[in-house]
Amino acid sequence: MDERIHLQAGTVLKPTIWAEPGSVIPTGSSVTLWCRGNTEAQEYCLYTEDTHTCIDRQKPLEPGDRAKFFIKRSYAGKYSCAYVSPTGWSERSDLLELVVTGHYSKPSLSALPSTVVTSGGNVTLQCRSWWGFDRFILTKEGEHRLLWTQDSQQHTMGQSQALFSVGPVTPSHRWRFRCYGCYRNSPQTCSHPSDTLELLVPGISQKPSLLAQQGPIVFSGQNLTLQCRSDVAYDRFALSKKGGLDPTQSLVLEPQAGPFQADFFLDTVRSSYGGRYRCYGGHNLSSEWSAPSDPLDILLASEEPEGHLHDRPSLSVQPGTTVTSGENVTLLCQSQTLRDTFLLSKEWAADPLLRLQSKPRAQQYQAEFSMGPVTFAHGGTYRCYSSLSTSPYLLSQPSEPLELLVSAPPSPSQSPLLLRHGELCSEGERTTQGMYQSLSGGSEDRPLPPVVSGSQKGAALKDPQPGESVELDTWVSGRCMDK
Repeated sequence: MDERIHLQAGTVLKPTIWAEPGSVIPTGSSVTLWCRGNTEAQEYCLYTEDTHTCIDRQKPLEPGDRAKFFIKRSYAGKYSCAYVSPTGWSERSDLLELVVTGHYSKPSLSALPSTVVTSGGNVTLQCRSWWGFDRFILTKEGEHRLLWTQDSQQHTMGQSQALFSVGPVTPSHRWRFRCYGCYRNSPQTCSHPSDTLELLVPGISQKPSLLAQQGPIVFSGQNLTLQCRSDVAYDRFALSKKGGLDPTQSLVLEPQAGPFQADFFLDTVRSSYGGRYRCYGGHNLSSEWSAPSDPLDILLASEEPEGHLHDRPSLSVQPGTTVTSGENVTLLCQSQTLRDTFLLSKEWAADPLLRLQSKPRAQQYQAEFSMGPVTFAHGGTYRCYSSLSTSPYLLSQPSEPLELLVSAPPSPSQSPLLLRHGELCSEGERTTQGMYQSLSGGSEDRPLPPVVSGSQKGAALKDPQPGESVELDTWVSGRCMDK
């Protein structure tokens, strides 16, 4: 049949063309182009945008309304198809743009304001790169594949970018995206794909819990691992950070640290890792995620004077570092530099950090952390930090550690003695003459008997009888006191 007849549009149905597995293909991969007409089609033809003759012909496949064109290597370009039936040639299909990727460095993809989107909501996806691309392509992965193309805009930081509006987002299927950058002079030859970004549509199923193995305060250069765990047998877990993760915004993992938990390893800590995190659980057979975990704030502290905040606050305690259970205690954190907030942390404590607004006093900035009546649980090592409201997740260097010792009040049935002066006692040794002063009143001078516990001068002791050994009082902390 004369090829010129192919250019004459007939009265039959206009065909449609599509690509499998998609129209955005990695370089070197194969692709199948499908053309669908009607059941009367006798032959199908494939065209490129700049050709008037068939580049491939195929007979229809059952039920006769379609044909496929197998391309062994991905050839970038625009394609269309047509078919012939007893009534003549159809018009050509709309153009299908076949994009081949993997030629330039990948761009980054983020969600504004967040990857967490309520059901029915909209979100803006931002694709950007330092490579000065002229346009960007956004693809949606999964069963319902979609593709968007946008010309690039200049970003304030000198990057090129494109903004894609997506929505309404529903939990009916998964919302997983990648983007690519391309140049105007070769628009179908594009970059490597960005990292995958998945939008999270939270539901109402039981929320998991999120914790940081190193605690909420980390230092630059450390590795950060966040663990999401649940009593529910979720098949996958997702981590999200308010304002975006770096380098990706959402991370989805299969359980690997235990039956119902996943560890998110965020690599070497950088300043951008400070922020508020949540995690979610999900099932493979459902696109809906659980309710979000409670928020976890990760704070980045400076270790060196040249860090984020150059100062090191001081920490002191009133009435002293050794107190009796039931007393009230005030920890005072101070800085000579203007700071908005002070934070108090305790080593190995499961309780959240204490945070107070700073108050100016005597050319210093300070916060008073009051505790009381104290119990043995308040004992431990404390440090404080300062921060600015403009960067609330970036902290100063830690103060020097302060150890708070909490002892029990004296029992009415016992009369412990405090050694006010004397020599350091080693086990089995005797000391020089010393004076005992009873906590219940009165004092006497006499030699110390042999020591059985290696107690130190100033420790609280039970009242010994002549010839008896000295024992540390079991209900006193046993810490040294000054002479």
